[in-house]
Amino acid sequence: MRILDFLIPDGIISSLAAKSKEQVLAELVGPIADANPSINKEHLIETLVGRENLGSTGIGGGVAIPHGKLDGLKGLAASFGKSDQGVDFSSMDNKPAHLFFLLVAPKNSAGDHLKALARISRLFKDPLLKAGLQQANSAEEIYKILEEFDLRVP
Repeated sequence: MRILDFLIPDGIISSLAAKSKEQVLAELVGPIADANPSINKEHLIETLVGRENLGSTGIGGGVAIPHGKLDGLKGLAASFGKSDQGVDFSSMDNKPAHLFFLLVAPKNSAGDHLKALARISRLFKDPLLKAGLQQANSAEEIYKILEEFDLRVP
């Protein structure tokens, strides 16, 4: 499984405007909802906020991987966003998150959901990937970096 298999083509936001966790989630939900008109955007945001209330998806090292499951979704969908100023995401290391990878899975897809989360986590442990993404200035640059690392890492 590759990240590019489920990253929404227009789902990269190179400069998030969000200043809070909820704003980050709302901004990242936009491309997924746009690509899947059957999705109720507000319901998806509520689902993600509910998941965050169970425990932060801020994994530390400047990275957060918010995720959730949704009825009516046909397959995995993801978006990516970068915040230069950083956002308090209640991360494990108590530092702001700058890189956000939002993953949404169909309600009945435990296996694919877990495989995708593992793949994202593995890639985002690489300091070269994180540095490259933080220096990227456009969605195209971010896509190329994600593609390079996605193809390189088994």
